[in-house]
Amino acid sequence: MTRVAIIGAHGKVAQQLMRVLYDLGDDFVGVVRNDEHADDVYRLGGEGVLVDLERSGPEALASAIAGCDAIVFTAGAGAGSGIERKRTVDYGGSITSQAAARQAGVRRFVQVSAWGADAPVDDSDPVWKAYVEAKRDADTALRDSGLDWTILRPGGLTTDEGTGLITLGDSVPRGSIAREDVARLIALALHEQATIGHQWEVIGGDTPIEDAVRSLVASA
Repeated sequence: MTRVAIIGAHGKVAQQLMRVLYDLGDDFVGVVRNDEHADDVYRLGGEGVLVDLERSGPEALASAIAGCDAIVFTAGAGAGSGIERKRTVDYGGSITSQAAARQAGVRRFVQVSAWGADAPVDDSDPVWKAYVEAKRDADTALRDSGLDWTILRPGGLTTDEGTGLITLGDSVPRGSIAREDVARLIALALHEQATIGHQWEVIGGDTPIEDAVRSLVASA
């Protein structure tokens, strides 16, 4: 059994991930900002803990995730938030989580980023630009962190039922993917040590998730 700390556990990808981990028999701690969100984690079979990443330092988070085997960072400021919270949540939250992982002795760290985060960004949409830059900088920091990292960059997220079929690679065309399939990919990455040190983009496709991952790690 793997014990996983999920940062941003109230998010839609995280909710799917908790269902997947529960079915796999894994244990999980969902890090959220308020009691109502913690109740959702308990309902899905995990332990909810309260830590506000924008107001708490790494020490508080390290205490909350002590004893975990891995961290999944899925936190995000959300579509309705402004430029400042892209920096404090999508970037700052990841930095805090990385520091907490080191303090708690948790080496495994899977980060959910965004498709195309390394591409040039049009200045005409400052909020989108801030979001992409926050994800890009968080990924750079994680790659330099010394942790056992995997970075997953999904395309547009949908509420469709997952198919279990994806297109995965260092770079893939623009597209969309069901959150359920992102969750399944995260769970596989957590259990597949060969995914450590890889950064991949992913959209829906025609290759089973397990086959897509194993093909890439075999050719690395």
